[in-house]
Amino acid sequence: MTRSEVSQRLLSPMLMFAAACFVAAFLGMRAHTERFITPESGAGYALGIIGGSLMLLLLLYPARKRVKWLTFIGSVKGWFQTHMVMGLVGPLLVLFHSNFQLGATNSNVALVCMLVVSVSGLFGRYFYGRIHLEFYGHQATLTDLRTNLDRLQQVSSSIPYMSELVTRLKAGEEKMVGGLEKVPQLLRPPIIGTRSFLLRWRLFRFIRQSVRATAVARGLGAGQRRRERTAGCDMVDRHIDAARKVAEFEAYEKLFSLWHLLHLPMFFMLLIAGIVHVVSVHLY
Repeated sequence: MTRSEVSQRLLSPMLMFAAACFVAAFLGMRAHTERFITPESGAGYALGIIGGSLMLLLLLYPARKRVKWLTFIGSVKGWFQTHMVMGLVGPLLVLFHSNFQLGATNSNVALVCMLVVSVSGLFGRYFYGRIHLEFYGHQATLTDLRTNLDRLQQVSSSIPYMSELVTRLKAGEEKMVGGLEKVPQLLRPPIIGTRSFLLRWRLFRFIRQSVRATAVARGLGAGQRRRERTAGCDMVDRHIDAARKVAEFEAYEKLFSLWHLLHLPMFFMLLIAGIVHVVSVHLY
């Protein structure tokens, strides 16, 4: 993964928005909002109604995916983004509504369910991104990647160390994905990530040492040495990143399926708890 790709991922609008929501929640916890907000009336009551309504509207996203005649309300992609925004803003408003404090049993159950659903939604978004936004559209297999390395090894005779680099990259990639069948699905992504980081570090060091060792004999200037290092590191980056995505795909696909099994029941539990909370507040 190149630095620009890393920057784009770290500074993605959704991630920045989620961070802003967490900052707002942290500040709200320390602001003693009970001095300004009362859950039973005024702005506090309105925050609870708006937050609860936003969480009800979360149902529009799965409905849009499954009901064909709802195409008039917008695209699935647009509703996915809206679903994520409402899934963060709704709980945030409810937290301000409750003054970040526990109350009666029914409200506590609704609050806990809401927080679990909201946090689990962030994990679901991460799994979804790993499966759909990164992998679909440029699927590959490890065999395809290794075939490309073989071709590169045959046409890269102009750079003395390239053949050795390709050999090391192929061996390192095989070790990176080796033995994963014995590892639980949940542990595969961090293990692959750690192995890919170490492999990248070793190969980058090999490239720097090789360029420095052959620079004088080949008459390379400082600029050319820098370009050659950059080209080698970019090639290693692209291959390791592609191999990591292929190796992680199955694990993330199963984690996403497991997440669905847990997230949907918790969401319906949230709806039930929320309805009970609203009814009990207005009746008693």
